[in-house]
Amino acid sequence: MNATEANNSLLERIDSPGDLRKLPVEKLPQLAAELRERIVGTVAVNGGHLAPCLGVVELTLALHYIFNTPADKIIWDVGHQCYAHKLLTGRRDRFHTLRRYQGISGFPKREESEYDSFDTGHSSTSISAALGIAVGAELKGENNKTIAVIGDGSMTGGLAFEGLNQAGHLDKNLIVILNDNEMSISPNVGALSSFLSRKLTGRTMVRIKKEMEHFLKNYRAGENILHLLKRSEESLKGFFTPGMLFEALKFKYVGPIPGHKLDILLETLRNVRDFSEGPALVHVLTTKGKGYAPAEERPGDFHGVGPFDIATGKPVPTPGPPSYTKVFGEILVELGQADPRLTAITAAMPVGTGLGEFAEKFPDRFFDVGIAEQHAVTFAAGLACEGLRPVVAVYSTFLQRAFDQVIHDVCLPNLPVIFAIDRGGVVGDDGPTHHGVFDISFLRMIPNLLLLAPKDENELRHMLFTALNCPGPVAIRYPRGSGLGVERDADLRKIPFGKGELLREGNDLLLLPVGNRVYPALEAAEGLAKMGIAAAVINPRFIKPLDGELICHWAEKTGRVVTVEENVRSGGFGSAVLELLNRRGGACPRVKILGLPDRFLEHGDQEKLRQLAGIDAAAISAAAVEIMN
Repeated sequence: MNATEANNSLLERIDSPGDLRKLPVEKLPQLAAELRERIVGTVAVNGGHLAPCLGVVELTLALHYIFNTPADKIIWDVGHQCYAHKLLTGRRDRFHTLRRYQGISGFPKREESEYDSFDTGHSSTSISAALGIAVGAELKGENNKTIAVIGDGSMTGGLAFEGLNQAGHLDKNLIVILNDNEMSISPNVGALSSFLSRKLTGRTMVRIKKEMEHFLKNYRAGENILHLLKRSEESLKGFFTPGMLFEALKFKYVGPIPGHKLDILLETLRNVRDFSEGPALVHVLTTKGKGYAPAEERPGDFHGVGPFDIATGKPVPTPGPPSYTKVFGEILVELGQADPRLTAITAAMPVGTGLGEFAEKFPDRFFDVGIAEQHAVTFAAGLACEGLRPVVAVYSTFLQRAFDQVIHDVCLPNLPVIFAIDRGGVVGDDGPTHHGVFDISFLRMIPNLLLLAPKDENELRHMLFTALNCPGPVAIRYPRGSGLGVERDADLRKIPFGKGELLREGNDLLLLPVGNRVYPALEAAEGLAKMGIAAAVINPRFIKPLDGELICHWAEKTGRVVTVEENVRSGGFGSAVLELLNRRGGACPRVKILGLPDRFLEHGDQEKLRQLAGIDAAAISAAAVEIMN
């Protein structure tokens, strides 16, 4: 930006919402355009969530213009639409660090700003959190406003309705903004999403309303009836829009209103702020990706993006092998062609989990259940009861939301459900809400569940084939990002049950890495050999059950063991190895556990985070030298 542009920029003058409120209303459209330009320019370089943020620019401006933030609290559901919010709340000068290591987060974070009222990153939490904040403020004798901003996709999550239900019962002054863009990440599914769709306010509904008004005006008593209908709680609007649903939950329903017309937004929010008593829901219609043509045309492609060319909207090429996600999607199609029992389930993430091709080829065997991970797991259990072989494709961080269902509905009855756990380990720029670093710990303790981790994308293929032929539940965790480019076997084969593989012999110590830490361990072993240290390397393949015979033999032979995992150390793979050695009895070898620390990792480049956590090749080598000494 040159000096002239800086002088004419409104955004450069906004250091807080207080500065925003000093602007005349007629200047806000210019500010909205500047916000969009800054967001597009930054995300094109850093990657991030683009379409959701562009869709709420006017809504964000209106909220901060009307409400007295930070005294009034705004809670963003998921929080992936908060970039304009961050630019307006004192983080403009740091916005170029978005999602970079030690830069600002891509999600709301309380430690980052007093304007971030609640840490978010997962869906459907905003209403429950906002209600708690509103009740807490009331108990302290405060009279501030609390606003939850939730998308129609997040409204498919059951937690959202649990919050709505209690909010209506308590009759608190809570404002819910329903941001309706007919999309979450992929097109919304389900009867509820259809009911919330803007189609209810489209041409057909407008025509019905006009015809009803025309009929009543020409009827002898029609004017009186029409007047009563318009004033009644059961008015045409309430009858023909989602208002009837929310009013049944004791919310005052306002809308739907156009989400990109600032004059209407400002007037509506001002009225709700000043005159509404009890819980209110404002239904706002927005366009995902608004203001950037490629994102408007293909909002799903621009939900979460890597670096891209602004002029064309095309991603910046990232040469390298296919991702684990892509390999998973390809092998699932291959297995689906061979086995008609195989079904695939996702919770609103068909593209993110690699199921796009499977959905196209086998539409009758593909199920997108919406943002409802608990339902996805129990639904899969029901399919398994009928002899089908369901595969639940889910990010590790989101599987946490269905922990009880995994135990109670799948593993307790020992049903053959396969959990394809994507993003196992550090995910990088999305940070602590999305790192999948707990799944080994919380899954390995569950009876009946087999837990596997491939060392590369070829082994992932064999593990899925093996899982399809297992009689009970199986979980396979694999990392985010590119595979290693290894050659893929033409024929699929079953991996021997509970058996690891010895990749390298050595008499001085045993390196015991799991999953994507196997190759860094082999690299470390090469370096150690040059130092005169002979390290054996085992690829466990099975985290549960462990290959006790193989591991204990080499542990006893070398007397020193270094375990490595991309999971928290607490209760993880290293703990499982210690438990194994303890059960074995006898002289216990020295064991050093490398894994992620007992704290939430920040966002940043994956390799940088692995280096800082001490689980890369250099750290493995250093640990080996230490244990030798």
